[in-house]
Amino acid sequence: MKELIRHKLQHDFKRIKTSAKWVLFSIVSGLLVGGVGTLFYFGMYVVTLTRTKNPWLIFLLPVSGILIVGCYRLLHDEKDTGTNLVLSAIHSDEDLPLRMAPLIFISTLITHLFGGSAGREGAALQLGGSIGNGLGKLFRFDEKDKHIMIMCGMSAAFSALFGTPMAAAVFSMEVVSVGVMYYAALVPCVISSLVAHAVAEFFGVSQEMFLIGQIPAFKITSAVKISVLAILCAGVSIIFCVMLHQSEHLYKKFFKNPYVRIFSGGCFVLILTLLVGNQNYNGTGINIIEQCIDGTVRPEAFFMKMLFTALTLGAGFKGGEIVPSFFTGAAFGCLFGNLSGFSPTLCTAVGMAAVFCGVTNCPITALLISFELFGYDGMPYFLLAVAFSYMLSGYYGLYSSQKIIYSKYKTNYINRKTH
Repeated sequence: MKELIRHKLQHDFKRIKTSAKWVLFSIVSGLLVGGVGTLFYFGMYVVTLTRTKNPWLIFLLPVSGILIVGCYRLLHDEKDTGTNLVLSAIHSDEDLPLRMAPLIFISTLITHLFGGSAGREGAALQLGGSIGNGLGKLFRFDEKDKHIMIMCGMSAAFSALFGTPMAAAVFSMEVVSVGVMYYAALVPCVISSLVAHAVAEFFGVSQEMFLIGQIPAFKITSAVKISVLAILCAGVSIIFCVMLHQSEHLYKKFFKNPYVRIFSGGCFVLILTLLVGNQNYNGTGINIIEQCIDGTVRPEAFFMKMLFTALTLGAGFKGGEIVPSFFTGAAFGCLFGNLSGFSPTLCTAVGMAAVFCGVTNCPITALLISFELFGYDGMPYFLLAVAFSYMLSGYYGLYSSQKIIYSKYKTNYINRKTH
């Protein structure tokens, strides 16, 4: 009996010790990555403002691409696969070098300064993941604990940069293996996300929040319209993923040399920008999302953003895919709302959530991020749209290293990568 009690006390002490360790290191991760994420936010703000005031900088985009490739060559990281490497490091123990952090930091700022079309959250995931892994190595964590540190870093960076701590905490646990949540990382990710969010707020980072005004009553007719929008958004998300992956494949097929490849991609984006006549599709496009919330958007805007982003990222420029997916969803949703006569503002918000869910295969994160960006009043619409988009977007995804563990249609174990 005494032996049983002693064994139980040892087990309880070990559990408390492990919990205390994760509370401590998740706070450290939140503070460090939150600080870096905040610095990255203000860096993005400065380069975006500079490009807006000096539109001629777009003419230097091809040359800036050569600089990016040169930076990666200089640090012997030519085969960097970006966010895919972060996901692979979690489920297949691939090495995640700390040098990824400064590389993605600098190269993303260069991409945005000269007019490349990309987001920022993908860069944040790489920043946070590499710093989290570096902390794990520094304190000699085993492989499984390093995986949790990587997820902590991802959550902290996402939270600091976009101001959505709930979605950020869940996203890193949900995105790696669809159908399986890494609940062992729940407390560390939640704490690091909240701490990073507090750090960002302390330094004046403003949270993204969109007001969607009057929301129509949830009735059968409105539910049907939102369901149709969600089904169409699932199709748009598939097209977006295919365009991103195929553009990279085609660039590598026709331009073997990475310097020539990225220079050519910069030229394509420049020519397309000149043909369009403005820079609405360059950079992140947050300002255009705000226009969509107001119910005004050009019919072709959603497709043009996908095209600009595919040409930019496929060539080797750096950045994220998440904000472009928001832009695409917002523009498509607004277009649907205008054509159907059903609340373009609500359709914009629903389109953002549905396309994000379709390209990331993360329904819980999509639902949480819609609450944090638009409030809870539209809950039934978001819930319905996210569910349809997740089911009908198939096994496509932004990240080729993401694994679909369980089928979207049956309770079958399939363990396959997205395409």
